[in-house]
Amino acid sequence: MRLVLAGTGSAVGKTTISTGIMKALSTEYKVQPFKVGPDYIDPTYHTLATGKRSRNLDSFFMSDGQIKTAFEEGLGRSKSEFGIIEGVRGLYEGMSAVDDVGSTASIAKTLNAPVILILNARSLVRSAAAVVLGFKALDPDINVQGVILNQVKGKNHYLKAKEAIETLTETPVIGGIPRDDEISVESRHLGLVPAVERENILRSIEHWGEVMEENIDLDALVSIMKDSSKIPEGREELWRTENKRKVKIGVAMDEVFTFYYAENLEALEANGAQLVYFSPLHDAEVPDVDAIYIGGGYPEIFKKELESNHSMRTSVKKFCQDGRPVYAECGGLMYLTRSIDKSSMCGVFPYPSYMTPRVQGLSYTIAEATRDSPTLKKGEIFRGHEFHYSKVDITDGKPEFAFKMHRGRGITGSEDGMMIKNTVASYVHTHVAACQGFASNLTISALEFEDESKQL
Repeated sequence: MRLVLAGTGSAVGKTTISTGIMKALSTEYKVQPFKVGPDYIDPTYHTLATGKRSRNLDSFFMSDGQIKTAFEEGLGRSKSEFGIIEGVRGLYEGMSAVDDVGSTASIAKTLNAPVILILNARSLVRSAAAVVLGFKALDPDINVQGVILNQVKGKNHYLKAKEAIETLTETPVIGGIPRDDEISVESRHLGLVPAVERENILRSIEHWGEVMEENIDLDALVSIMKDSSKIPEGREELWRTENKRKVKIGVAMDEVFTFYYAENLEALEANGAQLVYFSPLHDAEVPDVDAIYIGGGYPEIFKKELESNHSMRTSVKKFCQDGRPVYAECGGLMYLTRSIDKSSMCGVFPYPSYMTPRVQGLSYTIAEATRDSPTLKKGEIFRGHEFHYSKVDITDGKPEFAFKMHRGRGITGSEDGMMIKNTVASYVHTHVAACQGFASNLTISALEFEDESKQL
């Protein structure tokens, strides 16, 4: 009961077509959305389209067994009939030129999932068949069950390209999407504009759904999903569960801080955490919690509003100065610095951060903990990813770092995880599958602080 929607490359319309299909099918079925790769943006569209929180599947973060577990957990938690997986970039694009790691193909093969290939057919007819033929021939283990043509000029163009593909590749063409400027999404420096920032995004998704319903054989898609073979054996746990004591973890969640993987939050709950959501933008102070988790987002877009909330900035700084455990990623790191582009932030770390016109970190990462922190023990190696246009200027200081970068840039090019007292802030985004002690370590760190405080 699953399907992978894969592109022949980037910018072929995967997100709008995938989101539209999810929306159209959700009127009749329960659809659980997934996204291949380390992506926080596209899943926000999926979530609005289906009413189910989209989840990520990634073969750099996850073993084959964890991918299977994550997929089945997602279906089970949302009680969905179908799992629809939007790919990343081209079907075969991964970390290297010759293997599958990090690619959509790796997810399709691990889950034994049928693939629908999305192809930009602008100015293509017979050549479209050559493209499909090449994608099918490259890896016989990829089960391409159909093709969707995007950027179709008109009915005649669609029928000719359909005939070429079906005759020459024996692959059904199940839809053709006409050229339409409304079937697009605005871009920003971290990819697509987050759905939470767009007041009219729901109207757009409604339109995408209507377009897909009119131009794609949805019954064929459903039939392909129903005929999908059994997922191969072999399951592995996504996280460690080592804490059973109750603890409160504050999670920054509002228009600014939205970048969280569902499994990270679920792992905290599995380790005894009651999650208490708060807004650095709107609330006056940190709630009554034992630790704080500040994810990524767009603090640079809301820097003036964050600066104006003086009481919250003061409250966060005091929480950190008291030695309570705090973990911050990327946008969270920037919020804890002295300033963002000269707008005052929390000042936990006495260094300014600023935006740059060029990307500073865009990579899968591998890091090693060089000291104990709230989320990692010394010597642990974990995987993650970074994508940022900002820098932290540490020229006038000597901060302590908790992580050594084996792959990726981090804060200095070789170090990351700036640390003071019990606060650690990093450019690396973590997924619990690749950092399995994340949740247990953070909850235990919070409890250890409370126990020590009671003894004083």
